[in-house]
Amino acid sequence: MDELVVDTLIIGWGKGGKTLAGTLGRLGRSVALVERSTQMYGGGCINIACVPTKDLVHSAEQRRPSDDPQAWFSASVVGRDTLVEKLRERNHEMLAGVPAVTLIDGRARFTGPHEVEVSAGAERLLVSADTIVINTGTAPARPGIPGAESSPRVHDSESIQHIEPFPKSLVVVGGGYVGLEFAGMFSHFGAAVTVVDRNEQLMPREDRDVADAVAALLAESGVEFLQGATVVQIDEGDAGASVTVEIDDGARTIEGEAVLFATGRRPVTADLGLDAAGIVVDHRGFVVVDERLRTSVPGVFAIGDVNGGPQFTYISLDDNRIVLSQLTGTGERTTADRVAVPSVTFLSPPVARVGLNEIEARASGRRLLRAGKKIVDIAAMPRPKIVGETHGLIKVIVDADTDLVVGATVFSVDAQEVINLIALAMRAGVTASELRDGIWTHPSSTEALNEVLGGLVPLR
Repeated sequence: MDELVVDTLIIGWGKGGKTLAGTLGRLGRSVALVERSTQMYGGGCINIACVPTKDLVHSAEQRRPSDDPQAWFSASVVGRDTLVEKLRERNHEMLAGVPAVTLIDGRARFTGPHEVEVSAGAERLLVSADTIVINTGTAPARPGIPGAESSPRVHDSESIQHIEPFPKSLVVVGGGYVGLEFAGMFSHFGAAVTVVDRNEQLMPREDRDVADAVAALLAESGVEFLQGATVVQIDEGDAGASVTVEIDDGARTIEGEAVLFATGRRPVTADLGLDAAGIVVDHRGFVVVDERLRTSVPGVFAIGDVNGGPQFTYISLDDNRIVLSQLTGTGERTTADRVAVPSVTFLSPPVARVGLNEIEARASGRRLLRAGKKIVDIAAMPRPKIVGETHGLIKVIVDADTDLVVGATVFSVDAQEVINLIALAMRAGVTASELRDGIWTHPSSTEALNEVLGGLVPLR
């Protein structure tokens, strides 16, 4: 068996791993990056998750009622695949051009605390490194429901991106951000969509007015909701799948040409041989780490989704900074340094949030102010009217004693951008008054803050 000794071994080509590999390689440190699939160069975000799904969301938004759903979807998938291929090639080129980085195709499995065997067919390579970074991410999880594993009509968030033929009807199991994004997407592509959600209220972690506004938006495009429902069985039919759900102590059957399970993700750790290295995982299989992303084995880190933290690409990027700080800097950076981390659900338009919502704010015991308006009522924000999308609302929670923003929800055109500005203001200590009196470009979505924050009232 051939052997390779490097300073740092990275398992998995995700956002944090590829960034870390490039940085260390350019510093002259020897790095080996192992990836089991040539279709995952660049990581999950550009190949199966963030980028391709948002590309499909955008394509679905452009479809007119007169456009044939099958033809439009097929063309959109071709566009998606073309984009992904370009990004994948570019990501490979960026690391292949760094002399100190060795790219290895194959499956990695620990044989000891700092040794990994990489297999590719009959070939074997033993890689040793003082520093090892586990960056294998997650995969869609399917619950053990009868019929869910065997039916060809049942999909996850990855396989449904290439579903053929396009389904005239789709049952989405799960009302989280992934389920809602696909529900909105396929509805705009022309499918009749039903969302089956076990929660009594859609988006239970959001304020009721936000959840109701999201439900109304999706319902307007034809999405139907079945709340407080649990899927118990899936049966194969001649023209589709029969989904049996339990609701209100009874049973109901929903028909769909296809079924999407959007019920969470599982860590990709089962085949890594972590026990051989003494690396501890939790009851779900996520690698256990401390605030510096160190595992139970000195010199071994876990970054990205696989460590059980927030499953966002930008968190993986920050994980890279935390590990890099220990390898090349002071080592002081930790996960505790993360303040005001925003999130976005990419509906049409997107809904974004940072910090506390009203429910959480009331529980904090602080004296608070609230400002909020529906998008259609914000006179100083003409951009939504210009682009013909006036759904949604904006609301901001402010500490009455410090004038600092403690939370905000932006459900609007450009929400993914406006929320970043508010998050930066929260991290930098910019007051609500400064945001209210800011000089913003026109017409833009940011200028909504001029009007919305001018209407602060006590939060009761």
